[in-house]
Amino acid sequence: MREALAVTPAGGRPAAGAGWQPTRQRAPLVDLLVKLVRYKPLGFAGGVVVVLLLLVGLFAAVLAPYGYNDTVLSARLSPPSPAHLMGTDNTGRDVFSRVIYGAQISMTVGLAGAALHVLIAFVIGATTAFYGGKLDTLVQRVVDGIQAFPSLILYLTVMSVVGQGLLPVVLVLGLSSGVFGSRTIRSAVLGIKGNTYIEAAAAVGSPAGRTLVKHILPNVMPILIIEFTLAVGRMILAEAMLSFLGFGVPPPFPSWGAMLSNSGQRYMLQAPWMALWPGLALALACFSINMLGDALRDILDPRLRSTMV
Repeated sequence: MREALAVTPAGGRPAAGAGWQPTRQRAPLVDLLVKLVRYKPLGFAGGVVVVLLLLVGLFAAVLAPYGYNDTVLSARLSPPSPAHLMGTDNTGRDVFSRVIYGAQISMTVGLAGAALHVLIAFVIGATTAFYGGKLDTLVQRVVDGIQAFPSLILYLTVMSVVGQGLLPVVLVLGLSSGVFGSRTIRSAVLGIKGNTYIEAAAAVGSPAGRTLVKHILPNVMPILIIEFTLAVGRMILAEAMLSFLGFGVPPPFPSWGAMLSNSGQRYMLQAPWMALWPGLALALACFSINMLGDALRDILDPRLRSTMV
């Protein structure tokens, strides 16, 4: 009795009659969202809050019922009401509108500062690790010297020199934080620069810049994504700290940190909503971003994928 043999086309796939069905791969972003929902629901919820904060900051002029500096003297220190959902401050400005505009400032500082952080960290960390030698030793000693200063002291010193403003805050936070984060990228590049594909690129005469961009950057991209996500929360918190101390975004722009300072402290007992709502917004933003960053780290880091069952 002869055995029936399945005919396989030249491409190596079984014939359609043999039950072969083409497999469809999900897009990377869709696959990431599915893993977030399935394995890290808290991180997914944090991501939803972050997206909402981005939308609120983007459409602040549409969502806010009043301007961030519109004053109604007759309504000063009014408690929450239908006309003013979160009450008013000591000059009659609507707290709800100022919290919405504060999201615009915080997300701008967070995203722009985190992008600069990742760029500086990759340039310093990847370059020094790739070239090594005296360049690596010299740069790392400079990084050691910068890290010897407490972050707050460093921020205050530089901000007192360059002055207040949104752009100086982004530059100071992004540059200094990027120097601190270069150690993480350097360690990752040191772990992969001895791989065969890096040696093969050097053997065929690939320039160093091309090797860094085409071969090293894709392999450290998950680490950069995690660094970016976690840096957003740190930038928002650092900006609030500087604004609270009077070195950040100047008034009357409604930074959450500035809303907690001065009048927020002075009228805390008489009008607690002046400090309550900006504080809750700041806590919610930082908590959500940290939850999203931790979830992305667990999903994208190969060493932690085995924990997701």
